[in-house]
Amino acid sequence: MRRLLLAPLLFTGFAQAADPIAIDVYRDPNCGCCKAWIEHLEDNGFAVADHVVNDMTSVKMEHGVPHRLGSCHTGVIDGKFVEGHVPAADILKLRAQPDLIGAAVPGMPVGSPGMDGAVYGGRRDAYDTLLVLRDGSSRVFRSHS
Repeated sequence: MRRLLLAPLLFTGFAQAADPIAIDVYRDPNCGCCKAWIEHLEDNGFAVADHVVNDMTSVKMEHGVPHRLGSCHTGVIDGKFVEGHVPAADILKLRAQPDLIGAAVPGMPVGSPGMDGAVYGGRRDAYDTLLVLRDGSSRVFRSHS
């Protein structure tokens, strides 16, 4: 009689990670913080398609990013834009909200994902992740201190 070894299944069969979440990121070729934000996404389970473009204004216009909420890079996931240094956890939560066209962290706040505060002497600025609704209005989704 042949004995089956089940022990390896106990340790590998139940702890497998979920499939990576696909996101497109459009960035300028000269921006270092964009690469750091991409690393943050990859470290948090995203599969990033990195698109280096020379005309970010056109990308933002194509995806409906309001000018007032602009930052250095634009992500697109499930047809929604992700503008700027939005934390991965916030992106995951916005995916489930059908009334949105996107989310944004305007500007480039120090201490946000991709804007390492260590480079700025340990500084961390408070910032908000904003949700952008279909009518173009925005509201604070989450405040980060």
